[in-house]
Amino acid sequence: MSIRPLDGPARRFEELLGPRSVITDPVRLRTYECDGLTHHRVTPGVVVLPDTAEQVAGVVRICNEHDLPFVARGAGTGLSGGALPRSDGVLIVTAKMRRILSIDLPNRRATVEPGVTNLAITEAVRGLGFYYAPDPSSQQVCTIGGNVAENSGGAHCLKYGFTVNHVLGLEIVTPDGYIVELSESGPGYDLLGAFVGSEGTLGIATKVTVRLSRAPETVTTLLAAFEDVERGGRAVSAIIGGGIVPAAIEMMDALAVEAAEAAVACAYPEGAGAVLIVELDGPAEEVAHQFGEVTRLCREAGAFELRVADDPERRAAIWKGRKSAFAAVGRISPAYIVQDGVVPRTALPGVLASIDRLSHEYGIRVANVFHAGDGNLHPLVLFDDAEPGAAERAELVSGRILDLCIEHGGSITGEHGVGVDKARYMPKMFSADDLDTMQLVRCAFDPRGLSNPGKVFPTPRLCGEAPGVRRGAHPLVEAGLAEQF
Repeated sequence: MSIRPLDGPARRFEELLGPRSVITDPVRLRTYECDGLTHHRVTPGVVVLPDTAEQVAGVVRICNEHDLPFVARGAGTGLSGGALPRSDGVLIVTAKMRRILSIDLPNRRATVEPGVTNLAITEAVRGLGFYYAPDPSSQQVCTIGGNVAENSGGAHCLKYGFTVNHVLGLEIVTPDGYIVELSESGPGYDLLGAFVGSEGTLGIATKVTVRLSRAPETVTTLLAAFEDVERGGRAVSAIIGGGIVPAAIEMMDALAVEAAEAAVACAYPEGAGAVLIVELDGPAEEVAHQFGEVTRLCREAGAFELRVADDPERRAAIWKGRKSAFAAVGRISPAYIVQDGVVPRTALPGVLASIDRLSHEYGIRVANVFHAGDGNLHPLVLFDDAEPGAAERAELVSGRILDLCIEHGGSITGEHGVGVDKARYMPKMFSADDLDTMQLVRCAFDPRGLSNPGKVFPTPRLCGEAPGVRRGAHPLVEAGLAEQF
């Protein structure tokens, strides 16, 4: 029997964690071959499931001894390939680290392990009048460790900010295997801010202290139906321009509504070309005043139907379609790409019109679901992967959408991260000097480049490479003209 390169480290992982927490079986390894970006797949060399920070640190130190790359993974719900494993490396899965360690209401904070789901934090304090504000659509299953890595957002980040605004402290395992604490307090560089959103390239979070927010006195949710996205967009501009900052402003176009109806029968207004969801929260008197203004502005922009919900059951009914939108498009398309880009809010109408032109040009349908208040687009690029060339056209449309975001002064990601999926677009947004500076920060934490390599920064294999799903050996590698990392 031949000895594989990872057999030696795997035996040491078993000594450290126990054999039940180390996976080497080829069939079981395939369970972890991708995250939510399913058209990028790599079977990991070894999977380990530690229970404690000390075990994570021990695994990382063994990786350093053997010069093995390692990737951290929570629930695997990421949409940019940030947790895509390495075939020559170790996948460190934190799903077993899911204890809520402490809740400190006088100081409005909770400390949890990285495998705790986003929603579990709110559920732990809901009856006490508190909640955790960042709310990705996948909050029922995504983990707080993954939220920290990607600086995740959600519908209510318009008013309350992203994960980085709610993390008060971290315990991390550095890329060379030390356990250290990062805090928002104290003088010196903001290492906490640098770590949140670093996509696993600066180490692995093993303990997270988050801010708990007071549940608002009143919450009112409004659904407004428009004939088209342009009219809905005018309502958004008027609301924000009027000095109102809702907790959330979300929009879905006709195709996204069609998908949601097929999946969850959300009963949105019939014939709507765009549905706008506006949620207001705060003191009752303030919410009542803002609600009157929002209603007036929506009507002036052309809303033909308004629905109001001020109790949890009816609010859930309004949010049902929006929260299910990503998965719902599976009802109307065999395959799809979830894109994530940002444009200035005022550029939304023009960019949406350009996306519509791209859709017709390439014969690829695009459903638009987006955080309208902060210009964070989530176009869902639909295609039939059984149709020859459709996947490639969908990738082209997806990339052209990012080009539009850059051209309008926006960003290639709002909350899903760069991962492996968008690394090739980084040179379009940043200069070589910009990227070199980012690499200097990364190298200060991880000079050997073992922590989640191949993510965020383009490699020679990806830089300038035409987008598309590629299988088998790269032609440049076969020709001896390039090295595959």
